[in-house]
Amino acid sequence: MTPDTMLPPPLLDALQALLGPRGLLTEHADIAPWLADWRGLYQGASPAILRPGSTEELAQAVRLCAAAGVPMVPMGGNTSMVGGATPDESGRQVIVSLARLNRIRALDPLDMTLVAEAGVVLKTAQDAAAEAGCLFPLSLGAEGTATIGGVLSTNAGGNTTVRYGNARELMLGLEVVLPDGGVIHGLRRLRKDNTGYALRHLFVGAEGTLGFITAAALRMYPRAREQEVAFCAVGSEDAALSLFRRFRDRDEGAVRAFEYMSGTGVDLAVRHIEGIAWPLGARADHCVLLDLASSRPQGGLRALAESVLEEALDAGEVLDAVIAESDAQRAALWRIRDEHPEAQKREGASVKNDVSVPVSRVPELIRRSSVALTALIPGSRPVPFGHMGDGNIHMNLEQPEAMDPAVFLARAHDIMDCVNAIVRDLEGSFSAEHGIGRLKTDMMEDWRGGAELGAMRAIKSALDPLGLMNPGKVLPGPAS
Repeated sequence: MTPDTMLPPPLLDALQALLGPRGLLTEHADIAPWLADWRGLYQGASPAILRPGSTEELAQAVRLCAAAGVPMVPMGGNTSMVGGATPDESGRQVIVSLARLNRIRALDPLDMTLVAEAGVVLKTAQDAAAEAGCLFPLSLGAEGTATIGGVLSTNAGGNTTVRYGNARELMLGLEVVLPDGGVIHGLRRLRKDNTGYALRHLFVGAEGTLGFITAAALRMYPRAREQEVAFCAVGSEDAALSLFRRFRDRDEGAVRAFEYMSGTGVDLAVRHIEGIAWPLGARADHCVLLDLASSRPQGGLRALAESVLEEALDAGEVLDAVIAESDAQRAALWRIRDEHPEAQKREGASVKNDVSVPVSRVPELIRRSSVALTALIPGSRPVPFGHMGDGNIHMNLEQPEAMDPAVFLARAHDIMDCVNAIVRDLEGSFSAEHGIGRLKTDMMEDWRGGAELGAMRAIKSALDPLGLMNPGKVLPGPAS
């Protein structure tokens, strides 16, 4: 029996009547592109993709699937790094795409709020805010594909967390379809609403295991009227952190992003991404991308950047630096950082370690992990990069050039365990912003066991007693 024929005929007929030809896809050619995750770690199977056009259609479809005992996998932009939106291999799980829920329902520049449906692409939300003279600050490399529902379901972090926080901090209210088809109408745009349990926070970061986020009320900020972006070569990981402290101590509110990159990571971007070149006179082993922004039209950011960089040059922390002179140059410098994942993908097999430690311990994380990983797999190439300003480093490892990719990837859990042992010693987390998905469920018992995991299981059981919402993700145990 092929996946195309595995839906019970009564359910198939009911879904067709409800959703129509645009809302139900059952041909394998239509489904196939959505059966693999972005990294190519998982290849699933599914009998159908459900594409509801409204919250009410989704609620009715969920009721039908729940009554038939059919598991459901929420799908946003399919940019998960941990297999969080990929169905399993059984062919029983339907994919529920929220791509047609793509309206911006409201935008209020006075309230500084934006109400967007789950299928709105992150870049679209950013552009809508900008057109209104505001800023929606959540920013990440996949913002041209990732959707509002997806970034909230994973509590995405991204490049500006150091100033604006994760997705959770930008969320005021949610509309959610529960696993039984009930709807929470929680799109309140209030800064203060102390009325019982804050249910909205259950669904942010739950990775679709508790229900479908269908729309969100989001915080906006005043747009930047002045911005300075600098690319710096620094002497070491410690020098990078010292530079962050200098800027933070001088004007913490001006620092919008502070990103660390290794020389190896920049080399890969230069090698594989057209139009990227080293922006400095010489290659460096350690680099920093600094982004300063102010809503004041004359915020003095250029003078701030030049003054602090001069101090750091005199102290030997910064070896060389360039400050962008135009929007095009700012975008070019950011592109070096944003293309790191794609460059690593083109170079060959790599294992991702999305981890966080206290900011003060980031240099130690990078040093110790790099030594341990190259000892574990000689010839492998550590490629640490990411959000030094908030303690989240992607401690990635690229395969040795002569090693078979499959052989290297077979060591993925050894590699993750190697990094995680150091992360635990540094009082960090084994998942900073990518989530658990399917990749890291086996780590939950060890890292979040006991009462903490027990509470998670109790919440899951209360909201999804049949285990139909994104089974096999986040919580350890057999998939439904």
